[in-house]
Amino acid sequence: MRRDMWTRKNVGAVATAALVALGVAACGSGSDGSDGGDGTVDGEGKTLDVWIMQGTNPSADTFFDEVSTAFKEETGADLNVEFVEWADAHDRFVTSIAGNATPDVAETGTTWTPELADAGALAPLDDFVAEAGLGDDLVDGLVEAGTYDEQLYGMPWYAGVRSLVYNTEIFEKAGVEPPTTWAEIESAAEAIKAEFPDKTAIAVPGDAEFTVYPWVWGAGGDVATQDGDTWTSGLDSPEAQEGLSFWTGLAKDGYSSAGATTWRETDVLDAFAQGDVGMAVMGSWTPGAIVEANKDMEGKFAAVPIPGKDGGMSPSVLGGSHLSMFSTAEDQDLAFAFIEMMTTGDFATKWGEQAGYFPGQKSLLDETLKSTDPLVAPFAKQFVEGGASVPVSPEFGAVQAKLTTSTMMQSILSGSEDVPTASTKAAEEMTSLLNGGS
Repeated sequence: MRRDMWTRKNVGAVATAALVALGVAACGSGSDGSDGGDGTVDGEGKTLDVWIMQGTNPSADTFFDEVSTAFKEETGADLNVEFVEWADAHDRFVTSIAGNATPDVAETGTTWTPELADAGALAPLDDFVAEAGLGDDLVDGLVEAGTYDEQLYGMPWYAGVRSLVYNTEIFEKAGVEPPTTWAEIESAAEAIKAEFPDKTAIAVPGDAEFTVYPWVWGAGGDVATQDGDTWTSGLDSPEAQEGLSFWTGLAKDGYSSAGATTWRETDVLDAFAQGDVGMAVMGSWTPGAIVEANKDMEGKFAAVPIPGKDGGMSPSVLGGSHLSMFSTAEDQDLAFAFIEMMTTGDFATKWGEQAGYFPGQKSLLDETLKSTDPLVAPFAKQFVEGGASVPVSPEFGAVQAKLTTSTMMQSILSGSEDVPTASTKAAEEMTSLLNGGS
């Protein structure tokens, strides 16, 4: 997922360090003097250029008409919003940076923010966030993903997270309860397979990178760690190999499907929507798509946070977007006024509801966490308490482009390599790529 943890052990430390930095940052905001001194921003006669990715919110046109009106009333400035296709966005950013023609503000996928910050294209937001008093209210995993070289470059906007989704009808007929440990996942899969031999008890896809990392972290392993300027992948550690062995072992024991060796997350969704899968790691944005694909599935599935090895919760990748201010923005106060309007309060809530994602502020999730909806509360709990980021490195895109993790998974699931061999190769490749190699 483009807008789609670095390491399990470093998530809390990095997020805490970032929030401490926000709290002690100086209150100056690097503006051009457009702050009227009373906290308001005077943008009379100015236009703010903004890029927003297309397709996330089907009501985006109407939504931004409302935002433009509110922004004009609050600042006096006009808003020029351009919608950009996700598939074209990365190249657009590269070209605009080279030509010094970047927008004032843009939606940046969480895996792109470090790359753009490393290129010197983004302005740090720490002072703005501190002055607005927002630091303690930002979702930790999104803060981590937006922090590069100890500065915040991506304001958390929205995100989704993956949890364990299960078919309630299949579970009831197999006589099993939602699992809370890895042993219970295995027991549930065994019971489902016995009751429904023609169904996939649990989907273990081979081409779905973000469904792999929870098992690495859940066993106490790391995807990658950074020491100074040097990155080292931990996919070959004993802990990581334990998690990988559990996850792929479910397939080797016959609880998954042989065809799932090449499945992507969309294939998992399609199979689950047809009622052919007992449980699977799926995103908080997928329930609507499941029912849309098969209306008979409505009311027949629920979710739980991904179980920890011996209980608790395994961390799961947050996939979402930041709003970032470009260093070329002439009026940074005006730019942040827009960012704050979009990422807090009613507009942040409304965008999340329309797009099917969670907002990036903890306070906006309070009511969601109180929900008893079996397809809301578990995802929200995972999001706030067990959401995390992929390696915060400008080179992580190269790891994804090389399909390092998927290649490892497919080698294991196909039986061509065992876990130690495949994970060692993947760790070597990831380490090289994260350090600028090929």
